[in-house]
Amino acid sequence: MLSEVDDSELARLAELGREPAFRELLIRYERPIFSLIYRMVRDRELAEDLAQETFVRAFNSIAKYNSSKKFSSWIFRIAHNHTIDYLRKGKLNTISIHGTSSGKEGGSEFSITTTDESPYEFAERRELGGQIEVAIGQLREEYRMAILLFHVEGYSYAEIAETMDIPLGTAKTYLHRARKEMKEHLEYLRAS
Repeated sequence: MLSEVDDSELARLAELGREPAFRELLIRYERPIFSLIYRMVRDRELAEDLAQETFVRAFNSIAKYNSSKKFSSWIFRIAHNHTIDYLRKGKLNTISIHGTSSGKEGGSEFSITTTDESPYEFAERRELGGQIEVAIGQLREEYRMAILLFHVEGYSYAEIAETMDIPLGTAKTYLHRARKEMKEHLEYLRAS
């Protein structure tokens, strides 16, 4: 059963042309890849297109995958690079702050659900979530990617460095600067 096979072995089987291995990798990573890209571009259709292109690129270059590295880092790097390339070409003019990783309108990925909150607390939390989304949208692409990988995907500094193909110190710097810029942006919003 392929669902029990690790990613490295699936990648090896995929390289040999085994279609079920390709499908299993797609099943495992389609949602996380889409989610990451969606958070970067904030457009569902565009994220779907970029995610599909990411998988085509990954599967066309599966022979380049180094099995001593995590497959997830390898495919996230492809998604990251492809999305950054797209953004740098200037094809994306605006970033919508509405929606969640599932593409549902009006939510915030950074909300916390509680059952004891008042309508006022709910509205306040929702507003803060929206402000955080705006702050993330204002970041440079590299900072945004680092923040999303760390706080949303739960990646370690080393995994962020590997995924973004940057030195560990640079990953830490990106996160530090991103947090600083977000804090300044949130303080500005509260003051105005």
